[in-house]
Amino acid sequence: MSQSGLCQHCENAPASHTCPNCGSLVCERHFDRQHGQCASCLGGRQ
Repeated sequence: MSQSGLCQHCENAPASHTCPNCGSLVCERHFDRQHGQCASCLGGRQ
């Protein structure tokens, strides 16, 4: 899902995804497409 604004994890890159688990807006780097969750929800398992 495309979103506008900055990534809530790095606060540097444009947000391109919304985590369906926690609702965080995150960039490509902080979103795991395979699991469909952000890095925080994955517990750093990226």
